[in-house]
Amino acid sequence: MNEVIARPCAGISTRSGVRHLMVALAALAAIGTVQAAQKDPALLGTNLTPLGGEVAASADGVIPAWTPPGPQGGSWSYGQVRGQSWKFKNDKPLFSIDSGNVSQYAKKLSPGQVELFKKVPGYRMDVYPTRRSCGAPDFVADNTRKNVGFASLDADGVVLKDAHVPGIPFPLPTTGAEVMWNMKMRYRGVGFDMSKNASGISPRRGSDDWLRTSTDWFFYTPWGEKGSALFSSFDRTELATYFTYLEPAALAGQSGMQTLKAGEQATTFIYFPGQRRVRRMPAYSYDAPQIGLDNQYTVDESNMFYGPMDRFDWKLVGKQELLVPYNSFGAYNTDAKIEDVAKRDYIAPEARRYELHRVWVVEATVREGMRHQAPKRLFYIDEDSWNALLAVDYDKQGQVWKVREGYSIPVYETGTCDTEAQAQYNLVDGRYLYDMTSVGVGKKDHRWLIESAANPRLKRDFYTSDNLRATSER
Repeated sequence: MNEVIARPCAGISTRSGVRHLMVALAALAAIGTVQAAQKDPALLGTNLTPLGGEVAASADGVIPAWTPPGPQGGSWSYGQVRGQSWKFKNDKPLFSIDSGNVSQYAKKLSPGQVELFKKVPGYRMDVYPTRRSCGAPDFVADNTRKNVGFASLDADGVVLKDAHVPGIPFPLPTTGAEVMWNMKMRYRGVGFDMSKNASGISPRRGSDDWLRTSTDWFFYTPWGEKGSALFSSFDRTELATYFTYLEPAALAGQSGMQTLKAGEQATTFIYFPGQRRVRRMPAYSYDAPQIGLDNQYTVDESNMFYGPMDRFDWKLVGKQELLVPYNSFGAYNTDAKIEDVAKRDYIAPEARRYELHRVWVVEATVREGMRHQAPKRLFYIDEDSWNALLAVDYDKQGQVWKVREGYSIPVYETGTCDTEAQAQYNLVDGRYLYDMTSVGVGKKDHRWLIESAANPRLKRDFYTSDNLRATSER
């Protein structure tokens, strides 16, 4: 495998390299278009995986054929370090990429990744064997099959009108917006509980002071119940979320609740402990900076992309084989020390894992008459799981500005893969952040919930301004 993938290839800065890359992208786009144009639900589970990925191996065999992965965690139980139970935990790197050899692998990297090697001293990627570890429960596969020819977007092509849930709305996508909705509606259970979420922002230039935060954070996806229902029966609610800062002291006690419905700006309430009051934040969406985070993190950069899609046109470029973060258990190592994982300029290479996978490439450009601080964005969505694995934001001069990596893992509770932990590199400011990790939280591991229970956060009436005030003032 190493000999196949490690062949030197022309850098994207050369004419021949650009021509090679454009031909490859055109071919992959054509494959994706033909696949999607057939719109035959019988393809799912035969030529395609139950969620719409290609079953076949890549032409060179580096990406293996997909087979149902089955249980990935052995005898794992909640409270144990997830990566220590993974069936391929003993994999060794095939090779590493650094600034000295990046040109050999440029056609297998996104533009943002190439810039990381240029701008971040010491940055390294360790490449491992490709493990197609993402499956789907039967009820998710059944709903996904029923969505072929049924799920639909609004007249503008950016808002999900209806779909069978939980399931992938558009397993045979023809537009960029459909791919992004597949990412938004991937199955993650009915809730995601982060009773202790570790996040941080690296120091400013010339400083050694990190901004490290800890929060109690919860996501509720009401449409994620086992079975089958229509998205419209949940008032098209994508998710509801609650958070409260535990530290640092300057943010401790600040809490918030947000409800996100398809086609609407999020409804957001924030409790400010110094004022002892709840305020509605009508503009807390899109590229608004997240409160208290040094203007490094916008609302819609959470979860790789979060919130309404109406400010962009979404172009489906096609598919590409890329080296992407995958099976990245290092970002979920509850026993690790955060200082060993979050280094000064980057997440430690040993905590990241890269594999060659096929990804859908979506280009987002700001719509005429709209505004956004990132006029152009690229998203790279995994064909097997619909997780966003990479994103690149460009500035107004057309230069790479921010690079995001989503750290996907097989989730033992759901039988799917999910991306929660992520890192974002701001190449202009020379800083980076990490978010949604469970590094160093000990027994307070993150938990994917697959059934509603007595937990009050798994009810829609929990996410109200009155309840935020009541819970925050205790």
